[in-house]
Amino acid sequence: MNTINKTTKSNDTVSIYGTSRPLLEETMQMVLGEITKIRNEMAKELGMDPIEHLLGRIKSEESMREKCRRKGLPETPESALEKIHDAIGLRVVCAFLDDVYTIRDRLLALPRIRLVEEKDYIRHVKPNGYRSFHMIIIVDEKIYAEIQLRTISMDTWAALEHHLKYKKEIGGSTALISAELKRCADELASTDSSMQTLRDMIQELH
Repeated sequence: MNTINKTTKSNDTVSIYGTSRPLLEETMQMVLGEITKIRNEMAKELGMDPIEHLLGRIKSEESMREKCRRKGLPETPESALEKIHDAIGLRVVCAFLDDVYTIRDRLLALPRIRLVEEKDYIRHVKPNGYRSFHMIIIVDEKIYAEIQLRTISMDTWAALEHHLKYKKEIGGSTALISAELKRCADELASTDSSMQTLRDMIQELH
């Protein structure tokens, strides 16, 4: 079971994270470690690995500064660590739909983690077809992190939709392409539901 950690370094002399960069690193590793424990427990229970990909990153200096400017915030550690809550970003790509919610529940049962906000774009799909489960958590009442949980199908659709930048530049065809993207998202969601049903059937047979 491989865990990939992506940490971007900055060439800036003064970090927008001040002296908290090591704490961000430590916190990210802790949460990744807890998710890995949950992953191992579920793998024993289910007889299969519930996670396809587990990714973690600390937002780059450039991205955080840009986000501060976009939100009209000063480019300070207070803004980066207290006003903006995704300095740490984690993505958990699950094999099956039910695993998204199981991992969510087990993660929030941990004493060091408190839920700040969550948005369920799986049950409440975005108009363009985007599906994912987003959580903002705070660890030890100090450091915020954003966690996205989604299935393989959801992750594939989001990645492909992200690459289709041209759809914003082709005038009258935009609506048609948006409708086709939404149709593809709905078809993938139907596949997720069918695969979940198949797994449930197999589990019952065992």
